[in-house]
Amino acid sequence: MVSHLYPAATPFWPNPEPDAQRPAPMLNSRFLRVVVLPALLLLLAGLGLGCYYETNDDLSITLLLQGSTAAGPVTNLHLYLHGLAPLLAGLYQQWPALPWYGLLLYALLYLATVLSFAVLDKLLRGRLAGSRITVVLLVFFGLAWLEHGLWFNYVRVPVLLAGTALLLAAQRPTRRRILVVAGVALVLAWLIRPSAAGLGLLAAVPGALWLAGRRGASLAGGAGALVVLGSAALLLFQSPATATYRTLDVLKSNVNDYELTRTAPTSAADTLGLQALEHWALGDSTLVNAQLFARATLFDGHYFLAQVAPRKLLGWGSLLGRDYFALLALLAVGWLLVVRSRRYPQRQSFWLTQLFFIGLLLGLALVLKLPPRLGMPLFSLWVLTTLIYFLRDTRRPLPRLSPAFFALLSLLLIAYAFKTVHRRQVLRQEQERGWAVLGPAQAATNQGAVLVTAGLEAAYKSQSPFQVLHFAPHSVLSLTGWPTLDPSQSALRVRLTGNRALVPALARLARQPATQWWLAPETLPWLSKYLAAQGWRLSARPRRAGQPASSVLAQPYGVDVEKMK
Repeated sequence: MVSHLYPAATPFWPNPEPDAQRPAPMLNSRFLRVVVLPALLLLLAGLGLGCYYETNDDLSITLLLQGSTAAGPVTNLHLYLHGLAPLLAGLYQQWPALPWYGLLLYALLYLATVLSFAVLDKLLRGRLAGSRITVVLLVFFGLAWLEHGLWFNYVRVPVLLAGTALLLAAQRPTRRRILVVAGVALVLAWLIRPSAAGLGLLAAVPGALWLAGRRGASLAGGAGALVVLGSAALLLFQSPATATYRTLDVLKSNVNDYELTRTAPTSAADTLGLQALEHWALGDSTLVNAQLFARATLFDGHYFLAQVAPRKLLGWGSLLGRDYFALLALLAVGWLLVVRSRRYPQRQSFWLTQLFFIGLLLGLALVLKLPPRLGMPLFSLWVLTTLIYFLRDTRRPLPRLSPAFFALLSLLLIAYAFKTVHRRQVLRQEQERGWAVLGPAQAATNQGAVLVTAGLEAAYKSQSPFQVLHFAPHSVLSLTGWPTLDPSQSALRVRLTGNRALVPALARLARQPATQWWLAPETLPWLSKYLAAQGWRLSARPRRAGQPASSVLAQPYGVDVEKMK
């Protein structure tokens, strides 16, 4: 098998023609390859396939910035978009028809793409003709980068931006302008999400060491120190509201996201609080608070190892085969190259790096979780790091591979293209189902309605970053979703009803004729039980005849909330 893939006489990268150094107008221009080509690829991919949000996070953030789901535009998101939230909130107030959140985050994704292309281009320049360098960049984008723009989430950006910034700086450690660009990219990554920027830096450390040795280690250490010191400053100077928000965010993630703690209620109140947590109904601080987690959740090592870890491992293995088969196949080719030939230096560090990435992915999958918004950026940096190992020494000839490798590569491109088209079809259908809910809801708020919602955030998933959803200002009170934990929500209740407490606010809203209730059918039993525990009776009837289209998508209900006698 190996001998068929790697006969010594067949070049992997054909030697450049004698005129390869001549600046052909298009493909041999470094500027066009590194700066223009990424923009064209992202634009063409967006026009051809579309752009879709991976989760409800991004649209939830956008609505807070707009002030639609808060008493006013939210300029402090506490955990992310530090310093960028005021800018975005101001832009939405001045020009509300433009998709500022999508424009900013995709601009930064474009910057990360430019940095990755710059690293690869320098490794190949002078060894391949410009047209062949372009082909390599196209293949890299198609297999390792396309998903970032298609299936977007803000977390992808800081991982990629911080990682590629460190690699670029390590490749050109004496170029001050490059170091400034890399530093700015790192700061932007940190502003978006400090922990994600730190993860991107960590993933890029092996590549930085291969590119610049001790100087690369110094750059990585300095960048890491900046991230750590900046994060420490955030913790040191955070407000009490931010500290509470951060604590509860970690505690609810340990249960809902990471399954690190299991629930063990000791009272009816605990059971009700955990049911609220299950529905992401986090807005009642008398029900969901740090004391609830201390009483009713615990870490059970035996349960985790026996029940949770095997399930996470199974999901991780399925994810690898389903989403990353093409990149795993290319990485396996690199492993076979190193196994077969002793011409590559630092073989031990190569294998340690491969184990590092496997351990990083496995550790995230087991201890936290590894959704595509983290998995694919890490795979992109893994592939880029592996290419750096093979291409870093420009004095050595490029690796040699047979036509069998290119046949394999062609098959991978075809298979991944089919997978991408299928994903696009699924996302488009999900987008249309969600917009069938969001469109009428948006129209209702623009006609003066105030929406009380539970489960509306399920429709946010797969919406386009470039389609503006603009509810009227302070017109949506959400009962479910992670934004219910945001400190801005109590101020919204005061603005709408004069009450900070959730239940009295709901009772008053139910008496106002402008209020519309948009509820997912699956949330009704919990909402009824929650209000009953506070001494209120909920009566809900669908405003649309027939069975609901989905139990998880919100639909309008006629609702009465009455005091129990």
